[in-house]
Amino acid sequence: MNRADRHPSRRAFLDAAGATVAAGLIAGCSSDSAQPGPPAPSAAATPTQVPARGRHQAGVTLPQSAQRNLLAVVADLGTAVAPGPLLAELGEAISTLTAGSDPRLLGLSPGDLTVTVGVGPRLVRPAGASLPGAADLPRFSRERIASRARGGDLLIQICASDALLVPVVAAALLDQAGDRIRERWRQTGRRGTNVSVAEGVTAPRNLLGFIDGIVGPHTTAEQERDLWLAGPPAVAGGTLAVLRRMELDLTRFAALTVAEQEAVFGRRRASGVPLSGGTVASAPELGAKTPDGRYLVPVDAHVRRANPTVVGVGLMLRRSYSTDEPAPGLLFISFQNDLRTFTATLSRMDTSDALLPFTTTTASATFLILPGFDQQHPLGSHLFG
Repeated sequence: MNRADRHPSRRAFLDAAGATVAAGLIAGCSSDSAQPGPPAPSAAATPTQVPARGRHQAGVTLPQSAQRNLLAVVADLGTAVAPGPLLAELGEAISTLTAGSDPRLLGLSPGDLTVTVGVGPRLVRPAGASLPGAADLPRFSRERIASRARGGDLLIQICASDALLVPVVAAALLDQAGDRIRERWRQTGRRGTNVSVAEGVTAPRNLLGFIDGIVGPHTTAEQERDLWLAGPPAVAGGTLAVLRRMELDLTRFAALTVAEQEAVFGRRRASGVPLSGGTVASAPELGAKTPDGRYLVPVDAHVRRANPTVVGVGLMLRRSYSTDEPAPGLLFISFQNDLRTFTATLSRMDTSDALLPFTTTTASATFLILPGFDQQHPLGSHLFG
């Protein structure tokens, strides 16, 4: 791959810079963290800087509300490339970029810029076949995925409130990596304006008009239980990410009545309240029935099929971003400390989830999001040191 290939295209730059229409995303329960932190900044305010270093990488639970703009880059390492030195270099570059001291920012303020790095199963397995992150994703139904869009060695997730930062930072990091990596695919995305769904918890609407961000590991205790890896030491403080790029059949969904759309999700479109009643933050009462014996939440509704209690798994931290290229849809990202949390959920959805017929997955990958780093422990050093 030559240097020109590694830099964002002019079209990609203009797309990111010109993003003004907010749309959120899907999967019915994408969630933002409720860890203590400052509220999401207004459009006129300067976003609070997010430190790159710490126990966990930034860009998962920090900032508290996910930034509006994202670029995910998935790449492979050359067969002779050692991951350790490359990751250490990327960590240093991330530190200078997020601190605003890197001249490659071209004078832009970093604001709430975050960069999150993950490594794929091919890189994890040599360190231990049973390590979290060593397993590939299985295949599921409703996939139309080219070989180049399945899997990958390296994830670079770049998020910022300022859309201009995203391609600039991507160019700097890909230049830092040089010919040691070869890009597989990339995806830009945007999130809608956040609305409050509970105290300290916000969520956007998705492209289908429903609120995303109601179920997830919101509290610190839930995150320690279901999000962060407790061990082994090489991965402690990291998490597992799943990326799924999906096309949405917006036209066919829009042809449904509002009641039919609500039956697909199991929630009211305007308020997000479960069809079983309560508030937007209420858990759906899956056993509740009408006087004539029909379930208030249909048997194939998304909130029933993906319910973690019913599936028997932990909570996923889900952040999804709307896309308009290569087709209208979304980039779904989930973070969890057990890959089965995702795979068991999607396997159950595969059987009869009313939402899936409106989706087609065109890219898929899983990554170990590396533990946090500092000056004494470079990015990736716990696993590749």
